Amino acid sequence: MQSASVTHPDMQPVGRYASGTFFQSAAEIVGWHKTSQSIFVVNAGKKTIDILDASQLTSKALANPLTDSNLAKRSSIAIQSHLPDIELGAANSLSLHNDLLAVAVEAGIKQEDGVVILFTIDDQGKATYRDYVHTSALPDMVTFTPNGKYVLVANEGEPSEDYRIDPEGSISIIRINDNGTVGEVRQVGFTEFNEYGPRHDELSKQVRVFGRNATVAQDLEPEFITVSNDSKKAYVSLQENNAQAIIDIKAAEVVKIFPLGYKDFGKYTTDISDKDGGVNLKTWAGLYGMYQPDTLASYEVNGKTYVVSANEGDARDYWYDSPSKTDCLNSGGLKFDKDDGCLAYTEEFRVKKVKVADEHPSADKAKDSAELAQLKITNTLGDSDNDGEFEQLYAYGTRSFSIWDESGNLVFDSGDDFERITAEILKSDFNNNDDETKGDSRSDDKGPEPEALAIGKINGRHYAFVGLERTGGLFMYDITSPESPEYVHYIHNRDFSVNVAEQPELAGDLSPEGMVFVAEADSPTGKPLLIIGHEVSGSVLVYELF
Repeated sequence: MQSASVTHPDMQPVGRYASGTFFQSAAEIVGWHKTSQSIFVVNAGKKTIDILDASQLTSKALANPLTDSNLAKRSSIAIQSHLPDIELGAANSLSLHNDLLAVAVEAGIKQEDGVVILFTIDDQGKATYRDYVHTSALPDMVTFTPNGKYVLVANEGEPSEDYRIDPEGSISIIRINDNGTVGEVRQVGFTEFNEYGPRHDELSKQVRVFGRNATVAQDLEPEFITVSNDSKKAYVSLQENNAQAIIDIKAAEVVKIFPLGYKDFGKYTTDISDKDGGVNLKTWAGLYGMYQPDTLASYEVNGKTYVVSANEGDARDYWYDSPSKTDCLNSGGLKFDKDDGCLAYTEEFRVKKVKVADEHPSADKAKDSAELAQLKITNTLGDSDNDGEFEQLYAYGTRSFSIWDESGNLVFDSGDDFERITAEILKSDFNNNDDETKGDSRSDDKGPEPEALAIGKINGRHYAFVGLERTGGLFMYDITSPESPEYVHYIHNRDFSVNVAEQPELAGDLSPEGMVFVAEADSPTGKPLLIIGHEVSGSVLVYELF
């Protein structure tokens, strides 16, 4: 713990933009442009980048932060209009460095090569097209290196819904010319780690490679990238694989891939049932969580890089449209459901649907819905002797954030803080969903589901901000000492008494997806800001830290 003499910043909402579009991903990833004092927002639903004017923000708190909207939209970038001859899908990510904007956009067919488009931004926030380049399949995240010389892209390479097409995952390293155009482009893939490849023996068996008929290169799906302060190393989350990769940017090669391991829920309390009548935190022997981080961020302490992860968790579950059971099974599907269609692949099962071995320490609770039965687990781990019975159970995510050193060793995990603290504050609204209001409804899945993440430095101290995708709100921690972070705040801007399905405009901010920290020197209020994009409510919220 930090010294009791440390005074941490408080937070208050000073800016908000309400798009009026709900449940359509109208505000996902956000970015900050200092020169024009503008917020850039990925509006995936409309395939645009919306540009908000934040130049008039003051330190005055919002009178009604649930419904106020004091940020005006300057304009929007219609992505498709700049590349009319290429069929594009949704924009997935953006990144800004000085006056240059990079936008990652998937192809009209996800399994085809997407693009990164570059724009220059003037002092009024106006975007001017500069250049574009093809990446690989499903460019899901884009970031500049701190020195601005490169744009890095996480090409997730997700399979098609019927799992017939499974592109390889990769990292694009795009050199940026001084005039803001594309220079050399290099692709960093994982084919050397395939079976019989020259580096296959380096791959730990704990790195999950389990897709349907997939090679290692097809199965590894880069999700997010953070870059060291010296712009030499990139750290890449391989979410479904419960692993991380380190990339040497100059050499454009994989340094190593390492598994993240598992969290023992026999040592931390958690609520794993949505049928137990509310908050019910307890330990579970024989239950483990896969870290499976989504967002990563990095910072430096005493010359060493540390990587912070939001351990969301994710399962592979692929369904596709099929007119009949016969058609489904003839096309390679595993089963047919009249509502969901044809199943191509799934690893996700509730505990009550699998056979738990008698020697499992919680075997007697495996069929009880108020105990273990409702929890969603993977069927790819835990059956250690391949007899169809599970000796251990592995759930998705760890309901926490973690800090890793530059070699991939775990130095800190927030344990059961997220559920324990939100239970104390929210009470019956604990582990709520993001698109409906029903407390405890996510306990059987991934709980509060930490996803969004940002790091900022205030008064010489490093702080991490972690957004909870389902419950909403964010945690703030002092991470100045990587081995012993201190919890500072949990704050949310949501009215849990509102029925989200009926009156989403009154519910506040739902499902934080992306965050960006603005240092006080770059802020219109003269104090640090935290900007958050909310996917379900289609809103952007700005907190001032003071």
